[in-house]
Amino acid sequence: MTAPQIYLSFPGTARDALGFYADVFGGTLSLHTFEDFGRTDGPADAIAHGVLSGVVDLAGSDAAAGEKSVRFEGVMLSLLGTAEPDTLHGWFDRLAVGGDVVDPLSPKPWGASDGQVIDRHGVHWLIGYEPGQ
Repeated sequence: MTAPQIYLSFPGTARDALGFYADVFGGTLSLHTFEDFGRTDGPADAIAHGVLSGVVDLAGSDAAAGEKSVRFEGVMLSLLGTAEPDTLHGWFDRLAVGGDVVDPLSPKPWGASDGQVIDRHGVHWLIGYEPGQ
């Protein structure tokens, strides 16, 4: 079964945002500008399509004039159990830089460890793991 691809539209900050996620998660980042795609509905250096491929896959672009950009309400990107606990804590800490910790990544009464952070680009993350993972 194929999982949905996360594709985010940014308000002119796609280069910075996707670069930030590449720094957090590692992987290979590929960026293509409006100019590369022959688009004239935004600045030539705006990102028309960017892809981060690696342990965490993300894609995104800059929203063109009149298009909506990232706004999360009732949505979190979940990385529950996707890596070793030390890696998850590292990702959480790096995502929190310049963002807001909603709930610290820590042990919870039900036995798992999890936490929530809204990063500096407005993306809400749920990160955690089960005991013994």
